[in-house]
Amino acid sequence: MSVHETVRDYYGKVLKSSADLKTDACCTTEAMPEHVRAALCEIHPEVQGRYYGCGLVIPEQLEGLRILDLGCGSGRDVFLLARLVGERGEVVGVDMTPDQLAVAREHEAWQAERFGYARPNTRFLEGYIETLHELDLEPGSFDLVVSNCVINLSPDKQSVLRGVFDLLRPGGELYFSDVYADRRVPEAVRNDPVLYGECLGGALYWNDFENLAKRCGFTDPRLVTDRPLTVNNAEQRGKLGNIRFFSATYRLFKLEGLETACEDYGQAVIYHGTIPHHPDRFLLDKHHRIETGRVFPVCGNTWRMLHETRFHDHFDFLGDGETHYGIFPGCGGGLPFDDQEAGGPAGGSCC
Repeated sequence: MSVHETVRDYYGKVLKSSADLKTDACCTTEAMPEHVRAALCEIHPEVQGRYYGCGLVIPEQLEGLRILDLGCGSGRDVFLLARLVGERGEVVGVDMTPDQLAVAREHEAWQAERFGYARPNTRFLEGYIETLHELDLEPGSFDLVVSNCVINLSPDKQSVLRGVFDLLRPGGELYFSDVYADRRVPEAVRNDPVLYGECLGGALYWNDFENLAKRCGFTDPRLVTDRPLTVNNAEQRGKLGNIRFFSATYRLFKLEGLETACEDYGQAVIYHGTIPHHPDRFLLDKHHRIETGRVFPVCGNTWRMLHETRFHDHFDFLGDGETHYGIFPGCGGGLPFDDQEAGGPAGGSCC
């Protein structure tokens, strides 16, 4: 049986609801913002019951965006995002599992009516996330691509990332939650159908993922949040040995010419506090918790991630980037998944 067949069978036939999961890899524990929680209450119960995500893929500043959800399943995140982008926005979901898509399509009109929209602002396509170029999707037409605990299930992750890069507009981003390992996963774990279906067998070693992202055009991957995973099922845990797994959310911007290191050009930003639902601070990533009104020093890449994206109007930008001062002290190195607070000792320096 191929990887696609294994995954399709696991999510279409083996799992009937989230209660059938054998590990917590696909269980979200993040505190949900109030506005997201309110929107979630408007999602059909059957759609919510077929949800298997491992994180919260709801970034900031969504009004009016065109979004693609990879591995949308029964459509929970698609409908949630459809509520948050508003009637002017659009959310497209792609999945290879007909049983899951049938649930999503069955409730599409119901969701639009519940939101008070004249017509659905959602669309569902059956297909493989490795071959996005074969679907009815225009290159360079999406502001945001999201995915929730799905890319690890793909047998060809490089094709997924390259396809996403082609579909994004300049300044767009891939914002996704997935499962990673602290070392390369051995073949016995990769070939176990339960561990693969539970998002552990296909997990990438985090450093392999970051290098892969860079090869596909996402030069500076940014870790947003992470948490360690536990496997409470004794039978499954016994197969894993000493491997540690983490659920993590990354954001990858499509910005040409980013540098491979955290270079200091004497630049800084000041956040206005105007991004909806984020009046006091803006979390760009794990190392950049930017407080409202504070002069916040940033590297050249971070400056561009704010200046050349949908976040531009919410910041003042200081420095012209003409003078180079070297690399930021302490930039990079080591396992990225730990318990450190974002923002560094003073909450105001680059990573």
